[in-house]
Amino acid sequence: MPIDRKNRGLAAAALLASLLALGGCSSTIADMAMPADAPARQKDANGYLPVHDLPPDRADPTIKPADQAKIEQELIAARERQASTAAQAGK
Repeated sequence: MPIDRKNRGLAAAALLASLLALGGCSSTIADMAMPADAPARQKDANGYLPVHDLPPDRADPTIKPADQAKIEQELIAARERQASTAAQAGK
């Protein structure tokens, strides 16, 4: 029985040692896997995304006012059709 415990302990120690050894290498594997022609990664000091850097405002609206009014009218008509269908189904 004591030999079995000793073997189990040695196996657990070997597994722990290999996990610790391989765990230290995991952070540099991504840098080694980059192709030679890939641009260099920018090393950011704090690592946060620039959330306050906003793109400039657009000069022209994305949807023309006439198209927006047409879409709003279509949505209103669809809502009224659904409300009337629900009212008829509820009776």
